[in-house]
Amino acid sequence: MAEDRINSSSEGIHSGKAPEPVGSYPHARRVGNLLFLSGVGPRERGTKKIPGVELDEKGNIISYDIETQCKSVFQNIKYILEDAGSSWDNIVDVQVFLTNMKDDFATYNRVYAEWFKDNQPCRTTIEINCLPTPIAIELKVIATI
Repeated sequence: MAEDRINSSSEGIHSGKAPEPVGSYPHARRVGNLLFLSGVGPRERGTKKIPGVELDEKGNIISYDIETQCKSVFQNIKYILEDAGSSWDNIVDVQVFLTNMKDDFATYNRVYAEWFKDNQPCRTTIEINCLPTPIAIELKVIATI
């Protein structure tokens, strides 16, 4: 039952499995039969650990694995969708933010095609110079419920 999996209020939907937001915003907000997800990255819930990222003592990126980050982001999206009463197959629109289009697009596109082989939502991929935490990818998703 969805009520057991989420904390839903007028402020939005908060998943118990996805990483905590890095600011004052919900994981998602439902409007009618649409579910709007806030930007989701690859972090793990309850920790500052970012799968596929190696940081130095000052928190700067030493190296990262975009494939590992993609898979973690997609899993976090899946957690939020399921906790909100939706599913991966209900995704209708995806905005993808990459910090290194030249080096990461081919790998991201391959992993994306594996996860979205049955459901192919609209998609926009944008390169940006940084994200709020030391990650290389973030997704913003709209799904139906």
